[in-house]
Amino acid sequence: MHVVTRGLVLREVNYKESDKILTVLAEGQGKRTVKARGCRRRSSPLAASAQLLVWSDMTLFDYRDYWSLNEASTLSEFRGMREDLEKLALGSYFAEAAEAVAEEGVETPGLLPLVLNSLYALDKLHKPLKLVKAAFELKLLCLAGYEPLLDACAVCGVPEPEEPRLNLSAGVLHCARCREGVGEGEVSMPLDAPALAAMRHVVYGDPKRLFSFALPGESLERLAGVSESFLLTQLERGFRTLDFYKSIQARSAAGGCYI
Repeated sequence: MHVVTRGLVLREVNYKESDKILTVLAEGQGKRTVKARGCRRRSSPLAASAQLLVWSDMTLFDYRDYWSLNEASTLSEFRGMREDLEKLALGSYFAEAAEAVAEEGVETPGLLPLVLNSLYALDKLHKPLKLVKAAFELKLLCLAGYEPLLDACAVCGVPEPEEPRLNLSAGVLHCARCREGVGEGEVSMPLDAPALAAMRHVVYGDPKRLFSFALPGESLERLAGVSESFLLTQLERGFRTLDFYKSIQARSAAGGCYI
């Protein structure tokens, strides 16, 4: 059976002499493991589309639950992102995180647009990377079934908590003074009013305007810290690409460079 679709490569692994095994997030198909035969040959028409974070028209062939890439035509390589190592590392983290929550052969509504829009933001929008990363992490958790409850304090019910905090395990908002009511020993992280407003924008707002907000420095730092910690807590795992992204940030902050 042939399936004509569009897909984004989330992972690539070299296989045999000239093949690759791809993890593709495809329209209407969800996550698919696909063999791209001969794509590592210079003359292969599949070479460009069989690369990490490339968005392409694809023709997939399914035979006995085995998928292969028969034809492909590149739609976007996100070149602006690829020319910046920090952005490319962050895009790779987005791909690894999306792969972690996606199920083989099951489409998660909104997941593919989220990843594509986040890559586009890295490529074209010139937004702070911490803002793009935090918005992606929060929205990814929502799509994966871990949406935080941010409408009011989970204990006293006040809609605008004084000294707001997010409980990382329960995923609920609470006032600093209500911390014990959420659960003794549970880890919570502090927010402020602008960071909370930004979280509500991401979680409850229009996905098409996901990155349409701005935050002052301290509030952005709080949003970034809470979003990453919440994701790692809920998914109960780390990410190799996230570690690499942080190593690049650390080297940049120290005044180093990559050759």
